[in-house]
This record gives sequence, structure tokens and C-alpha cells, in this order.
Amino acid sequence: MSKTTNKFPPEVRERAVRLVLDNEAQHRSRWQAVMSIVAKIGCTPQTLNDWVKKAEVDSGRRALVPTEMAEKMRTLERENRELRQANEILRKASAYFTMAELVLWNSRLLRQKGAAAQHRKLRGSGGGGVVRSLVFQDRGRV
Repeated sequence: MSKTTNKFPPEVRERAVRLVLDNEAQHRSRWQAVMSIVAKIGCTPQTLNDWVKKAEVDSGRRALVPTEMAEKMRTLERENRELRQANEILRKASAYFTMAELVLWNSRLLRQKGAAAQHRKLRGSGGGGVVRSLVFQDRGRV
């Protein structure tokens, strides 16, 4: 879809293009043919010349990409761009949540280590405090 408004209906465009192509042989150049028809249509010469070129491309007389194919390519390129943006967003979100999961996992691990350290404090710093006290009691030292 063009960014400008279309002042002329498609029938007027087709007729103007037909007039240029039919009367081209009567003039020394295409531009002169365009200039002779512009006054009847009421558009600018460049606009009419663009319409003629586009009609030639669409009919296969001129070696460029036809309008229909160009529109389809634009649509596919737009879709491709949107999909790349969506992939980038998903990649960043995945990295963010992976990092958040690692932070959560590390905090749980630290809490577990902290709980183990707290447990060691409560039962004594030597580790195996109950066993040690029983052994010393048997030997009569305690």
C-alpha cells in the first residue's frame, strides 16, 4: 500500500497509460507523449510516466519485479522482521529467567549451607559432638 492517497481511480490510470502507449508512436519520445496526455488527465508528468513504467513491468515489457511480487516480498520481509524481533525478545526473556532461576537456586543453596552451619553450631563446632562425648564418658574423662 502506498503512503500517499490515490486521487485517481484505477480506470483513469489504465486509460491514461493506454493513451500514452497508443500515442507514443506519434511523438518523438515517450516524454512528449506523456506531456500531451497530462493536460487531459490533470496529473503531473512524472506521475503518469511512473504509471506507464509500472504497467510495463506488470505486463512483462520491462524487466523488473512485478507489482504483485514486490508487494508479496514487502509483506514477507515485514513478517520476517517481526519474527526476528519476537525471537530476540524471547532470547532475552529466556536469558533473564535463566539468570533469575540461577539466583534463586544459589540463594536456596546458601540458605541450606546456612542451615547446615547453624545446625553445626547448635550441636558443637567439632562435628560428631554426641559421639565424642560418649567416647570420653566411657574412658572416664568427662
